[in-house]
Amino acid sequence: MTTRQPQVWRNFWHFLAFGFGSGLARKAPGTWGTLAGLGFVPLLQLLSLPLALTVIVLASVFGVWLCGKVAEDLGVHDHGGIVWDEFVGIWITLVLLPAHWGWWLAGFVVFRFFDILKPWPICVLDRRLGGGLGIMLDDILAGVLAALVLLAASLLM
Repeated sequence: MTTRQPQVWRNFWHFLAFGFGSGLARKAPGTWGTLAGLGFVPLLQLLSLPLALTVIVLASVFGVWLCGKVAEDLGVHDHGGIVWDEFVGIWITLVLLPAHWGWWLAGFVVFRFFDILKPWPICVLDRRLGGGLGIMLDDILAGVLAALVLLAASLLM
């Protein structure tokens, strides 16, 4: 099966899934996608917590459809350039933490650690689930684990 090139600049859904183009980076597109997603965190943290959580839930549900559609369009299970999942993962990581650059930096590092390492149970789900749910769920869980680590650290400080 040949992989079709993404039509990021001509297809709105690809543009979103590729994180407004950040997923086109030749090296470490997930890291670049996370950085792009981090740019929305200050806006997310301006919202009330219930509204911010609603945005994250809606972005997650939408992401299952979006990532699945674009992966199918490209003929690849989880194209590295699809980074909508990284957007949601970093939002989950930071939504409960103080709006401060130090927490944003820590969240970025801890989220990328869990997203790349994929410890249990993330690795199991990553191998067993396909489609948009599989693409989204490993980053959602990485975001939850990163958030728990950082919330624990905030309680100890």
